[in-house]
Amino acid sequence: MDGVSAFDEPLKKLLGGATAKVMAEHLDLHTVGDLLHHYPRRYEERGRLTALSDLPLDEHVTVVAQVADARVLTFNGGRGRRLEVTLTDGHGRLQLVFFGHGVHKPHKELLPGRRAMFAGKVSVFNRKMQLAHPTYQLLDAEGAEGAGDSEAVDAFAGRLLPIYPACKQIDSWRIAKAVDTVLPRAGEAVDPLPPGLREGRGLTALPEALQKVHRPRTKADIAEARDRLKWDEAFVLQVALARRRYADTQLPAAPRRPVPGGLLDAFDARLPFTLTEGQRKVSAEIFDDLATDHPMHRLLQGEVGSGKTMVALRAMLGVVDAGGQAAMLAPTEVLAQQHHRSVTEMMGDLAEGGLLGGSEQGTKVVLLTGSMGAAARRQALLDLVTGEAGIVIGTHALIEDKVKFHDLGLVVVDEQHRFGVEQRDALRSKGKQPPHLLVMTATPIPRTVAMTVFGDLETSVLDQLPAGRSPIASHVVPAKDKPHFLTRAWDRVREEVEGGHQAYVVCPRIGDDAEDEAAGKRAKKKTAEDEGEKRPPLAVLEIAEQLAKGPLAGLRVEVLHGRMNPEDKDDVMRRFAAGEVDVLVATTVIEVGVNVPNATAMVIMDADRFGVSQLHQLRGRVGRGSAPGLCLLVSEAHEASPARARLSAVAATLDGFELSRIDLEQRREGDVLGQAQSGVRSSLRMLAVIDDEEVIAAAREEAVAIVAADPELSGLPELRTALDALLDKGREQYLDKG
Repeated sequence: MDGVSAFDEPLKKLLGGATAKVMAEHLDLHTVGDLLHHYPRRYEERGRLTALSDLPLDEHVTVVAQVADARVLTFNGGRGRRLEVTLTDGHGRLQLVFFGHGVHKPHKELLPGRRAMFAGKVSVFNRKMQLAHPTYQLLDAEGAEGAGDSEAVDAFAGRLLPIYPACKQIDSWRIAKAVDTVLPRAGEAVDPLPPGLREGRGLTALPEALQKVHRPRTKADIAEARDRLKWDEAFVLQVALARRRYADTQLPAAPRRPVPGGLLDAFDARLPFTLTEGQRKVSAEIFDDLATDHPMHRLLQGEVGSGKTMVALRAMLGVVDAGGQAAMLAPTEVLAQQHHRSVTEMMGDLAEGGLLGGSEQGTKVVLLTGSMGAAARRQALLDLVTGEAGIVIGTHALIEDKVKFHDLGLVVVDEQHRFGVEQRDALRSKGKQPPHLLVMTATPIPRTVAMTVFGDLETSVLDQLPAGRSPIASHVVPAKDKPHFLTRAWDRVREEVEGGHQAYVVCPRIGDDAEDEAAGKRAKKKTAEDEGEKRPPLAVLEIAEQLAKGPLAGLRVEVLHGRMNPEDKDDVMRRFAAGEVDVLVATTVIEVGVNVPNATAMVIMDADRFGVSQLHQLRGRVGRGSAPGLCLLVSEAHEASPARARLSAVAATLDGFELSRIDLEQRREGDVLGQAQSGVRSSLRMLAVIDDEEVIAAAREEAVAIVAADPELSGLPELRTALDALLDKGREQYLDKG
């Protein structure tokens, strides 16, 4: 059987229908290859117990521990029974609890002194860590019944016990058993690394690496296997990206050089401030790219407020000078309108070219969104096709068939826009030749992630803030442990407003009927066992009402959320910007692009429900003027929980790159390039994007050299096979979003 088909064999042929079904539905494992690449998360040493004291809350864990005591309690007047078992590992204690009919078997088996593996989800009950209804497997011989069990015990008595990423429906040891069944097929693995590279770097052969990662005899086995498997992932991904970059350099593009004495010079001459060193450096990189005859593909990263829009606008003006047109795409209408407003404000009468009273060097700047009136839309389309409008700003409505350009030279894509290959092709077809592309993001991306997630783009970073931005003080407000802190938070908001400033209050949820209905349906699904589940996240509409009647009575409080119609949204934002609203209670619609320099305070409710980079983005909305900013992170999370640790990290630093590192370290492996960015399962199972910077950088160098020598990879059929597997449909679109 050739290697490809051995790895493509469906699991249900080998494992039995029920197990295969659970693996497919809950772990997305379908073939022998999928399971062999489902690596252990960590390894337990037979003689050493897991530190129970460091268990993460709300996570599915597997622990090896000893029973300290077990007792059956009755409740409901003797009708209900509950078994409580206390485990110990010499460092900490953990409570297990079993209810109802589930009490009998564990009561017989979990006797004091017994050792076992336990798997379940960690929760807190009465301030104690516990696992409710865990599954378990006894590890000592007297607890094992029958030969099958004693074999399992012998296997587990081996020195290193693999602990697999598991879920409620299937625990780590059942996954280990399934791996034993398919492990003999590891010998048929097709090796994607070119032999020269593998030998040159002293890497283990792939079949051996798979054997060692799943069934290591020593810690050295694990290290050797991991080094090899990391290389596979990094290298295959970097080859895909290198081929993408190579293909881009083969495309033709019109060079766009600004003309002296043109629009760009006129704009620069009017700037009321000088550009920062960073803005000048990044602008130079962009203008160098624009002057070449193949399309620029550049990622511009910069902190909130670092002046990215200014850099992008200067590039757009340079292209207009060179006779081309520039388009800026924003993810939402609100943002497109804001960009349009800020660009026309920055340009002044230079944005009124061809209009009475406009500058002769000017050009027209038009807005194009889905909700525009027919007449305005017709006029905008006309200005684009005649070339009257040098700059257009809009949502992805810009990519529609009806939109025709006179000569599209540059596309600037703002934040969060999944700009896939279809959109790129659609825009390419609008230019006489492919336009240059600049992608902007305010989410700081560590270098390694930039090399992987956006690896087909060259990267520029703006890392200094323009003069005049104020510092922001951030604090965690533990609403549950110290309710008086929350009272004080509302007093602070009132003080800011009395000092002539404004404030934001951010909530995770809207709280309208449509949303509540969905939440109601979800709640019905919950079983009685889940009654300790978290309450629903706080909602804008409820909080706004409570604040207006209570702690902020007498202030002008308004709401803003995504389900309002566009005119109402604009109206609220306009009045907030004009200072006619004191406190804006909003969802994350304010996360990007809202610029109100007079807003100095932000209170984020249920802050633990937001990600680190999202909190950082939100916080960037205050302190935009000359007065210092204040950001209060309100949370009911337990003091020892990972959620609180995350919030403390956000409060401790304003450095977005540092935070994005923390964010990555706290997310589980695979998340970095997985669901978090693409909605497609990550192919990175072994590579920790944060720690493996050297591997990624080295793999990138090797990949560039190989692709330069053999762009079609015709001499490397195994590598092509691995690439095809990586770039299945979803993955391909994902790599193309850059």
